[in-house]
Amino acid sequence: MKPVCLLGSGLSGLTWSILFFLLLIPSSQTRLVAAEHPLIPVAPIPALPFRLANLDGEYKQLRDYRGRVVVVNFWASWCTPCRAELPSMNRAWNRLKSTGMAMLAINLGEDREAVSAFLHDYPIDFEVLMDERGRISQRWRVKALPTTLVLNKRGQIIYRVVGEREWDQPALIELIESIQSGY
Repeated sequence: MKPVCLLGSGLSGLTWSILFFLLLIPSSQTRLVAAEHPLIPVAPIPALPFRLANLDGEYKQLRDYRGRVVVVNFWASWCTPCRAELPSMNRAWNRLKSTGMAMLAINLGEDREAVSAFLHDYPIDFEVLMDERGRISQRWRVKALPTTLVLNKRGQIIYRVVGEREWDQPALIELIESIQSGY
């Protein structure tokens, strides 16, 4: 099993109340399984709409990405597996952005200043959106961080991943490219 940070269901102010904080150390066996089956498909379901601000205060909606494959990653700066995963997501983005797909990092429960400070030390080149009150993550049933969803061009969730992955693995890059070139 991949490392995750489990979340409670309630919010206190602008931050998540943590019921559990669990870090599992990945073994070489789990890395092998993740390489063989990098993402687990789910029955296609429509992704729920959202309207979230980016770090510049511009509002983005899910419908802005219609017709594109979208990788949506829910994360927080305090989440150790998220911190470990983001650099590989950024490398994957740099390899995939020319395909026309989109990648979104939805920060969970932190304010703009905290996220900007974090990104100063851990820069990423793809869109960062703010779910400061956690409403979107609750509607999307995010129970642990990181959680990543892959949406097809029709806006349907077709893969759901809970826990850290190395997103720049050739198998994952090829899978996302095949989804983008398909449909």
